[in-house]
Parts: sequence; C-alpha cells; structure tokens
Amino acid sequence: MRGWIILLAVVVVLAAAPLGLPLFMMTLLTEALILGLMAMSLDLMVGYTRLVSFGHAAAYGLGAYSAGYILLHSDTPVLFAVFIAAAMTGIVAIAAAWVFTLATGVSFAMLTLAFAQLLYAIAFQWQQVTGGSDGLAGIPRRGGPFGFDLLTSKIGYYYLVLLCLFGAYLFCRTLVNSPFGAVLRGIRENENKTRALGYNTRAYKIGVVAIAYALGGLAGALYAPFAGFTNTELLFWLFSGQALIMVIVGGAGTLIGPILGAALFLLAQHQLSSVTETWAIYFGLMFIAVVLFLPEGIWGTLMQRLGRKTQRV
Repeated sequence: MRGWIILLAVVVVLAAAPLGLPLFMMTLLTEALILGLMAMSLDLMVGYTRLVSFGHAAAYGLGAYSAGYILLHSDTPVLFAVFIAAAMTGIVAIAAAWVFTLATGVSFAMLTLAFAQLLYAIAFQWQQVTGGSDGLAGIPRRGGPFGFDLLTSKIGYYYLVLLCLFGAYLFCRTLVNSPFGAVLRGIRENENKTRALGYNTRAYKIGVVAIAYALGGLAGALYAPFAGFTNTELLFWLFSGQALIMVIVGGAGTLIGPILGAALFLLAQHQLSSVTETWAIYFGLMFIAVVLFLPEGIWGTLMQRLGRKTQRV
C-alpha cells in the first residue's frame, strides 16, 4: 500500500512539473522519462529473467528510426506513429529472440550485441532510408484530430511521454506479478528446474524479449519526434552499455529503480559535462561506488532498508 502511495505522489509531482519548471528543465525531464522507459524495458530481461543484453540499443534505435521514417514520409499523427513503431520493433524482436534464445549466458548477451551492431551497420550504409551517418533530420511532431494538435507543444508532448511511461509501468507491474512473471522469476533462479516442471522456458524468454524490445522501441519512437532527429549513435553498443548502467545503478528487478537510474545518469551527465570534459571518468567512479556499496542498486537498497524497519515495528 505504501508503495502505491509513493507512486501516486511521484505521478502527481511529475504532472504538476510544467507549472513550476522552466522550458529547458522540462526538456531535460522529458528526456529523462524517455530514458526511464528504455531502462525499465531492459529490466524485464535483466532483473526478472536474468537475460543480460549488451545490445538493447537495437530496440531504442529501431523504434526511433521507424517512427522518424513514418513521420517524415506520411501524414500519420505522432500519437499513432510512436505506437506503430513500437509494434514494429516488437515484431522484429520475435524473430531476433528466436535466434538469441538458442544460446544462454554470455553467448546470449553477445548475440544481442551482434544484432545491435548489425542494425548499426545497416543504418550507417542504407543512406536512402536511414540517412546514413547524418541520420534522419527534421522529424515533425504532427498533430491530428480530436485535439492531438496539443501534442505538438513541448508541454503537450511531455504529458504524452509521462502517460506512456506510467502506462508501461502499470503494464510491467501487472506482467511481473502474473503467472507469466512467476515463470520468468523461475527462469531467473533455476531454468532447468522450471523446465522440468513442464514450462517451455524458451517460449517465455522469446516472449519477454519481444515485450522488452517493444517497450524499448516505444521509448525510441518517443525520442525521435522529441529530438527532431535520429542518428546511428542510438544503435551503437555504447548506448546499450549506458542503459545497462541505468538498470544496475537504480536497482535491477524493481522497475522503478531503472527509471531512477536513468534520471540520475542524465542528471550526472548534464551537470558533470558542464564542469569538465572528462565527466565520464567521474561517472565511472560513481558507478563503481554504487556497485561496491549498494549492490542492490539505489532503489533496491532503499526498499530493503524500509522493509527491515517495517519488520522491526
């Protein structure tokens, strides 16, 4: 019950943020929410199924390029474009996951990395469609009927991103607390035992990868019209590593933790880069400190300590 009260309070604060924050801060907050959605989607694989992915940027980049191409070459409103792009990413992920799940452990992680780098190479070379190294520029936030024109403003688009993140969180929370989620946790703890109980663990892994990629694709699709462009960096392995850091710092297997980790990552990047060009070194030291002293992540450690206090009472 306390968790839902905290969640409701956070949503109310975020909903009221445009009333008190300047536009440049709203831009930063919108990007943080988009990255939070990306990190949360990865947490379904890493935290709940122990499927470590080194290539989750593939989902984000594929969603971004799909939405960008749709918006540039059709009159589709942005609201429809982002969900079409997310669905396309999920469909592609089913085929990719069939290949990924032929392997386990490090081999699985390397296959996800190879897939992301394959998409990176395609985006770099297929200039007629992706724009090559220049990417796709001038991506519009096109409105539509029924008041969708409100989404063309910064504030309107912020609320769209917030609703997508909140809806995705409720979906993921329901999923992990369902029988499907119980099987995922069984795979995480002991896949052989789960398979011996009669579950087709590979089918479940394909399913969670497809869902995670669809949500990651939704994040990328939201980013494309938000930034107005896409480029190959969204598919690069470095971005996949950053997403994994967000999950670990926030707390894998918590859903909320990766969102917090994404916000902290973006804030640290923004603040440190304004002070020094070697900001990545200092962020790396911060990451090492979290891993050593907060192995469950920031949110995971906080929830553990709150739980102990509750038990004492």
